[in-house]
Amino acid sequence: MPIRTLCLTSTLALCAGTATLALTAGSAMADMNFNRIASFAVPRNMADGEDLSRPSSAEIISVSADGMTLAYTDSPLGVLGRIDITDPANPKPLGNIELGGEPTAVSIVGQTAYVAVNKSESYAKPSGHLSAFDLASGEELAQCDLGGQPDSTAFAKDSSFIAVAIENERDEGAGDGRVGQMPAGDVVMIDLGDGTMDCATLRHADVTGLAEISPEDPEPEFSDINSLGEVAVTLQENNHIVILSRDGEVLNHFSAGSVDLEGIDATDERAALIFDESQPGRLREPDAVQWVDDNHIAIANEGDMDGGSRGFTVFNKDGTEVYESGTSFEQAVIQLGHYPDKRSDAKGIEPEGMEIATFDGVPYMFLLAERASVIGVYDMSDPASPVLKQILPSGIAPEGVVAIPQRNLLVSANESDLIEDGGVRSHVMIYEYAEGEAAYPTLTSEGMDELTGWGAISGMVAGEGSTLYAVNDSFYGYQPTIFTIDTSTKPAHITNALRVTRAGMPAQKLDMEGITLDGEGGFWVASEGRTDRLIPHALYHVNSKGEIKDEIGLPAELLAHETRFGFEGITKVGDWLWMAVQREWGDDPKDHVKLLAYNVESEEWGAVLYPKATPDAGWTGLSEIVAHGDWVYVIERDNQIGDAAITKKIYRIPASDMVPGALGSDLKVVTKEEVRDLIPDLKSWGGYVVDKVEGLAVTEDGTVWVSTDNDGVDDSSGETFLWSFK
Repeated sequence: MPIRTLCLTSTLALCAGTATLALTAGSAMADMNFNRIASFAVPRNMADGEDLSRPSSAEIISVSADGMTLAYTDSPLGVLGRIDITDPANPKPLGNIELGGEPTAVSIVGQTAYVAVNKSESYAKPSGHLSAFDLASGEELAQCDLGGQPDSTAFAKDSSFIAVAIENERDEGAGDGRVGQMPAGDVVMIDLGDGTMDCATLRHADVTGLAEISPEDPEPEFSDINSLGEVAVTLQENNHIVILSRDGEVLNHFSAGSVDLEGIDATDERAALIFDESQPGRLREPDAVQWVDDNHIAIANEGDMDGGSRGFTVFNKDGTEVYESGTSFEQAVIQLGHYPDKRSDAKGIEPEGMEIATFDGVPYMFLLAERASVIGVYDMSDPASPVLKQILPSGIAPEGVVAIPQRNLLVSANESDLIEDGGVRSHVMIYEYAEGEAAYPTLTSEGMDELTGWGAISGMVAGEGSTLYAVNDSFYGYQPTIFTIDTSTKPAHITNALRVTRAGMPAQKLDMEGITLDGEGGFWVASEGRTDRLIPHALYHVNSKGEIKDEIGLPAELLAHETRFGFEGITKVGDWLWMAVQREWGDDPKDHVKLLAYNVESEEWGAVLYPKATPDAGWTGLSEIVAHGDWVYVIERDNQIGDAAITKKIYRIPASDMVPGALGSDLKVVTKEEVRDLIPDLKSWGGYVVDKVEGLAVTEDGTVWVSTDNDGVDDSSGETFLWSFK
């Protein structure tokens, strides 16, 4: 991972207009890697005048034979979305095709999109059809009734036929919500030719009576077809795999089996990353299946009804298990800070989607972890010994993936649209396979003696040399931690996790949002309070063992004007601690916030006022404060995300302005000067602009480090960006 080197002079002078990032030079013969080059917000495909506030979603995705046009299913809108990727770094909307039902899958053969559409009246009366559309004009060329509710599609490598998994999914709210619930599912196959399909060739493959679990009610989930025309099908709830001929004959079938999971977090609601639990005999319940070659299949063990083994498995088509990943993939995700703790009691990272394609002669598997929002890239040259090569960041909840090896491209469709909560929209992400270093991750705990999860990084401070210290916030309320980070490596490495304790136990009622050195080997930590949750606004003196040695609450004259948005950063200048208050409190002028001061010797309080930007939408506030030389630096940001983001900036204040006035007096308003607009930096990773830029540190040599908060991978893609400039 190249550490990002950006424009800033040795005195941290103004360079706000700089948008280009220069990557640290690598070797003369750099490795080939996948890196994200663009993202496409799904609402861009809505027509002029449409209500852009409606939820939309990119789910299953496919590509035209020439690799220039993408099409994805959008279930909330009931449409097929199209994207022009002639220039993959600048994808363009081609609009939506109305489908008259809920699309569940799409496969493009040549320039024809075959779309499975669910038209079910109820769970008991499932129905659906397969439509063929001209990709360019949107004209419907043919429609075949499927006799049930379709889930997925796959087409033969010679484009001779298409397979549709008819799930006839169960009603999870009926009875105990389990299979068997009639009618049973099956697999439909239809011959293709002349850019369309022949409904007269439609045939049903009966897969009842095969599985040990509810054999009378199979629920086919996913399928793939090898070069021999053999169709591999997963029956997810039945925990079974079937191999069919193109004519629907059952060639083989076998149980997906189970895995003994060790070293997992299987407990929700404890707000801590602790991987010491086990789940013996955990059913795999696979979702996606892909042929590795004509003899081997790989399955993504997402789980649904009873199982979910958090990894993937490779089988020979005769049913012999060739490889089991166990928890290795999940553990690699944990080290990258992408573990979704709130899903611990469910199925962890939930590997769901999958694609296998050959780039530069190497067969790669692209494994989607839906809840961790990442893509695992595996070298599958030896099906018995897959090698994890990269983990790529994706949008929230990747659901579909398609490889375009003839153009060295990979594309993911990410289904979550958080518009109703004011969050980011559903996105399609585009990656390029090219010479160069991997741009992600930027931070990892790989190499530590114990498996160490992390996330929700907030405040930072520079230590000696290349060392940074960072704190997590209250998302991990039962595991408050000070992380030591070595930035001399690429990516930067977490080398120590110091738990913050009170009386020997994890300290409670903290929301650590800032950290600074105390000059004695320990730290001062600023905690953002919230009185309605009994979390005090306070300063904590923490020693080198993580023990809280002193606690300092706010004076009554401050608390009388309290709001929930408190400390966001702390820095030390002489005997004075300076804290940035995120937003206005009750006694602050409009668009002004306090920089609050506390003298550790005299115990007196004071403050100055900081003039923040007036937001066009949402709010603006401060996220960090750092003193260095003759200046004090702050991060000022809005709470907007993606294309709506406007303010993500570093400003500097003359140290001479930082003279605290008495609380309750007319406070001095400091002057500020823009140092850097961080939005171009955030765009450089090829995704959308994240909202929470929260960490700032300046090393002894003037190198500036900035980090983002991934919200504990909760309604977040989990991406943490840590980068530097000088």
